[in-house]
Amino acid sequence: MKTAKGRAKAVPRRRAADSTPAQAGTENFLKGAESLADIGRGFYSRGWVLGTSGNFSAVTSRKPLRLAITSTGLDKGSLAAGQFLEIDDKANVVRGDGRPSAEALLHLAIVHGAGAGAVLHTHSVWSTVLSGSHARHGGLALEGYEMLKGLAGVQTHKHREWLPILENSQDMVELADRVTNTLRENPETHGFLLREHGLYTWGESLAEAKRHVEILEFLMEVLVRSGAAQNA
Repeated sequence: MKTAKGRAKAVPRRRAADSTPAQAGTENFLKGAESLADIGRGFYSRGWVLGTSGNFSAVTSRKPLRLAITSTGLDKGSLAAGQFLEIDDKANVVRGDGRPSAEALLHLAIVHGAGAGAVLHTHSVWSTVLSGSHARHGGLALEGYEMLKGLAGVQTHKHREWLPILENSQDMVELADRVTNTLRENPETHGFLLREHGLYTWGESLAEAKRHVEILEFLMEVLVRSGAAQNA
């Protein structure tokens, strides 16, 4: 297009339409489900979520709160994105087919209590053994290991990480309340153990939560292999 004087007139570039909230929510859910499925398969290959054990979630929206979370009873070795559900802040399913893990209330308690962006729960041999042998102490201390520096905010191997140990329960409402109280009493912790059950850890992002699982599982394996379970 030209003006009367013959100069070319700039034509405004058309901007791509912004995503609607619904489209953004769908994209976040699909991205989160795919990443969680990949992490779950990796954890299975390392023996941390055998059988149908373990469950994983990631926040897909803060307002309103939405979580992508594993459906119950799944083999984590063949986990697929299509098997994930999206739940609201009351653990009601708002997307997907199936039923969320009974422990969905624990995930919500951690998201609220720790400000987590992702929550990962494993059932390794190491966490099962140590959570039983150290239960009478109320928790497990990890101290003096270089690997501790992989935890968010930790700058030195001299850091003392305290993992509280909670008695297991099938009453998820009651257990979620205890998780909330535990996080309030231990605001610096990066995880906790359920007695003879497994590890819960989290992070601001899914990548950080995955790293925390790797760090804590490594350190618990070190303790078991070095005889700490027998010396508790």
